[in-house]
Amino acid sequence: MIGENHDSNPLQKLLDFLDDLDDRKIHYTLARHREAVMVCVNVPGERWEVEFFADGGVEVEIFRATESGVVGRPEADDALRRLLTDFAD
Repeated sequence: MIGENHDSNPLQKLLDFLDDLDDRKIHYTLARHREAVMVCVNVPGERWEVEFFADGGVEVEIFRATESGVVGRPEADDALRRLLTDFAD
């Protein structure tokens, strides 16, 4: 899971997360946004934007189809754990 042994290596944190998505067959795209690499994930009823910053920070925004705007900025580890658990094939 994200952040488990690579807290000091932001690139490894990103690569581990992408491996987790691949293992669970969760489709994603990558983009550069602000000063971060953004992983965009579309799952049923939700769009996730997960940003990995050079300083090791991770921000998560979740957009729901039934609501307007951002659902919130949950704690990154908890939110990503839910993404990987709830939407795995």
